[in-house]
Amino acid sequence: MPDGPLSLPARLCLLAWDPARAAGTGAAHPPGPVRAGALTELARRGLLVDEDGIATPVDLDSRTGDAVLDGLLELVRESCPHPWRTWVTLRSRVTLDAVREQLVAEGYLRAEKKRVLGVFPSVEYALERAAAVEALREETRQALQGPVPVAEVCERDAAVVTLAASAELLPAADVRAHERRVRALAERAVASVPGLGEIVRELRTALAATTTATAPR
Repeated sequence: MPDGPLSLPARLCLLAWDPARAAGTGAAHPPGPVRAGALTELARRGLLVDEDGIATPVDLDSRTGDAVLDGLLELVRESCPHPWRTWVTLRSRVTLDAVREQLVAEGYLRAEKKRVLGVFPSVEYALERAAAVEALREETRQALQGPVPVAEVCERDAAVVTLAASAELLPAADVRAHERRVRALAERAVASVPGLGEIVRELRTALAATTTATAPR
């Protein structure tokens, strides 16, 4: 991004944004991809590891300095053990809300306070920096389509494409046309972290299942 790096969950949150909608929550902002991005980032940093399929914190004290990631890490520590797939949806709204608050603080989104039925307080979010989001979309499109060789795509960008494709945040026609490259990017995304490949496969499976379950019928 032109103004500095965005976290993996923040990128997925912005990619999920429907530019045709000025504000709103709900289906335009699915929490699953954002949670999967946060889980991937924690696993990339070695703060969550896999133990027999269970997402497991390495200790009780580590922090990242990122409020979104630290909030999720604390949630996992305080909860009963769960598989990676479960964590994609379990209380995932908490992570989505934290990412949106972070994006408001960084100027990407604008928070608009509302009242439901004139009584209950609510917050909706509007896109504040449409050009930056378009730049992110273009960056992601180039990672998906090339011409940069897969080996030269940074691992975080490869992870964005991999998770976004599984969550159907990218145009389906583009994903189908570059299916082989998506598979190569999935391998690139986990290349430097032992054990991350199996974790990301579990997260992608959960995202695909969630997307199928919520698709219009």
